[in-house]
Amino acid sequence: MKDNPSTTKLIFEKVSHSYGAVSVLQDLNLEVKAGEVVVLVGPSGCGKTTILNLLSGHIQPVSGYITREGTVRTVYQQDGLFPWLTVSENIGIGLRSIKDESQREHEMAELIELVHLDGFAHHYPHQLSGGMRQRAELARVLAGDSDILLMDEPFSALDYQARHKMRGELVRVLDKRPRTVVFVTHDIEEAAQLADRVLVLSKRPATICRELPIPTPRPRGLADDGVVEAMRLILNELGL
Repeated sequence: MKDNPSTTKLIFEKVSHSYGAVSVLQDLNLEVKAGEVVVLVGPSGCGKTTILNLLSGHIQPVSGYITREGTVRTVYQQDGLFPWLTVSENIGIGLRSIKDESQREHEMAELIELVHLDGFAHHYPHQLSGGMRQRAELARVLAGDSDILLMDEPFSALDYQARHKMRGELVRVLDKRPRTVVFVTHDIEEAAQLADRVLVLSKRPATICRELPIPTPRPRGLADDGVVEAMRLILNELGL
């Protein structure tokens, strides 16, 4: 994690949420610091996506308090690119607040170069591979003044090799343009490679049953001692 002010960007205080009679979260407390990458893992249906939706403000908790400082953007399992727009037009949606045209074009060029899509600015999403679409989506959410990224299993639709490559791309991009990240995944490897902290959630109603800091610097290989140990601890906590 890069050096950042210790400002807390996201806070849950005794947050509970339910869908009808189904209790999903119960008195959940959570803090995410500026520039931190926090990864949520847990059983299917335990409320990981609900936490992201609460953090983004898309839904409101039944009880408790949520604090967020900064502009939030969300990356979903399926990329959010508009199919009728080119790569540059999709990225440009995030740059609308920049009024100066030359500045906007400069920022666009930087983002396209950052995600290694040089030469594809005028391609449409259907002309790109899955990994390229996700890189375009990453550029889109990094555009403008967003400083908090909520990522809901963004690489799960890719094959194993493409997922592994996208983890490296995300680490590289965040090194160039740090953001506060809350990342949901079912992939234990992914959690161990990306996180500053892994939060292991219980079955619903979800609580945090283990907080696991991972101090190993990124990028991390799957054979790195810190990654192997983190995976062992996560799997043990999940009872796998």
